[in-house]
Amino acid sequence: QVQLAESGGGLVQAGGSLRLSCAASGRTFSLYSMGWFRQAPGKERELVARISRGGVTNYADSVKGRFTISRDNDKKTAYLQMNSLKPEDTAVYYCAADTTVIISTSPSFWGQGTQVTVSS
Repeated sequence: QVQLAESGGGLVQAGGSLRLSCAASGRTFSLYSMGWFRQAPGKERELVARISRGGVTNYADSVKGRFTISRDNDKKTAYLQMNSLKPEDTAVYYCAADTTVIISTSPSFWGQGTQVTVSS
């Protein structure tokens, strides 16, 4: 089992930046693939970015070039650096983990979410 706790959300103006953190506890962090999902009001939850156990990353087309996912295995923390934020990035952002090599759209472990609001 792994427990996940997100932090770093908040209110930011369009064009601004935020960095989300996901602190993990439990088993060895390096054994987990990690991902960030988001859910906007009235919309389905979507995968934003993911990073494999080996550090391979990929992104949703809507955030490519603006968001960067990373991980620090020593600190047991995953990050999502979000730059050039847009109002359409407004959502609750969830950290997720799984024991697969790279996270799927239905991971096993979830954080509670952190709100990101981008004002125009």
